[in-house]
Amino acid sequence: MSGTNKTLGGGGLHHVALKTTDWEGSLAFYCDVLGFVPKVTWTIVAERRAGMFDTGGGNYLEIFEDPDYTAASNGSLIHLAVRTHSVDETTARVRAAGMRITVEPKDVVIATTNGVGPVPVRLSFFEGPNGEVWELFENALT
Repeated sequence: MSGTNKTLGGGGLHHVALKTTDWEGSLAFYCDVLGFVPKVTWTIVAERRAGMFDTGGGNYLEIFEDPDYTAASNGSLIHLAVRTHSVDETTARVRAAGMRITVEPKDVVIATTNGVGPVPVRLSFFEGPNGEVWELFENALT
């Protein structure tokens, strides 16, 4: 996809990469619950699987299978966010899939500092199947 970043000659976030100890469980969650679509999958060292999954907006989640992986207790990544047309419906699907909701759907007004004015958003947070923190994000501006 083309972007507007002239320095990069395109730009935009292409993908975020995660490790998983449970390949099948991760695919079931990301594809069946959140609707991500496999774009490219491959096998890496020791027959471990990997793939890029289209999140729906031209951005991808890349997943690497690593049965020996142990998540860091508090890495530098704060959370990942996906845009949704309905935070409430998506949160319900995530909950039904057994994920832990850490922040229930709520409305927040971002008080901007760059002259844009107040930006109303609806959001929720949950822990994904590999312990990663996800935000579901709904708004009209961004």
